[in-house]
Amino acid sequence: MSYTALFLIVLAAFIHASWNLLAKRAAHAGPAFVFYYSAISCLTYLPWAVWLVLDGRFTPSLAVFLCLVASGLLHLAYSLFLQRGYQVADLSVVYPIARGTGPMLSTIGAFLLLGETPSTYGVLGLIAIVSGIVLISTQGNLAKFRQPEARTGVRWGTVTGGAIAGYTVVDAYGVKVLGIHPVVLDWCSNFLRVATLFPWMLRNRHSAHERMKKHWWLAIAVGMLSPMSYILVLLALRMGAPLSLTAPAREMSMMVGALMGMFILREKVGPGRLLGCAILIAGVILLGLA
Repeated sequence: MSYTALFLIVLAAFIHASWNLLAKRAAHAGPAFVFYYSAISCLTYLPWAVWLVLDGRFTPSLAVFLCLVASGLLHLAYSLFLQRGYQVADLSVVYPIARGTGPMLSTIGAFLLLGETPSTYGVLGLIAIVSGIVLISTQGNLAKFRQPEARTGVRWGTVTGGAIAGYTVVDAYGVKVLGIHPVVLDWCSNFLRVATLFPWMLRNRHSAHERMKKHWWLAIAVGMLSPMSYILVLLALRMGAPLSLTAPAREMSMMVGALMGMFILREKVGPGRLLGCAILIAGVILLGLA
């Protein structure tokens, strides 16, 4: 992987952890928050997407259409699962589990569907990242999985991770094989999310507005940051970075998210999670050598 691609992925990780911290603060707003920040994303990035289409950077076809629809639905599932997880469990449990199972499944998908070949450093890096995830999510105490709150966080994190793996593989296929520009792909995904949630918003507009009180600035911030964090990853893939390395490397955001949960949200973080962060960093370094 080139250093430029790795830099884009690391930058995306910090942006991603930041907007997840903001989304956690609006967790109780649920689907209403997802709808509004997705709508803000569509408005913010519309000029860029339109310019790319007018400039001939988008060639429609049936395969492209199916890819865009699949991507949009998987991104919607991810957003709803994530918000629900934040409603019922700690960010420092849901976020690491979600961001960990996602790349593990994505890497398997890259090997099976995109024909990528694993390297020794890549496999070691993936193992280190998964190990770091376990330590971060359990604080080094595997017995934590027997606790109801932790199991709830693990459950929602795993479901969210499955959605992450789904859209990661679909989107990688879109930008690497079908040649869809990352900005266009992400914009279409956000638009489909808004269109899908719109009927729900009409039926629940009064309660949705009530839930959004004091959260409008959070929706604006997430709406602007969320697409950029993913566009940077797609650009790295478009530059030739293998999905089997990109998916785990971007999970440095788990470490940032866990530390933000500790310092900003005052969630409990012990030596086990700190050790997990260190192992996770080592895994990212190994991926950079792959």
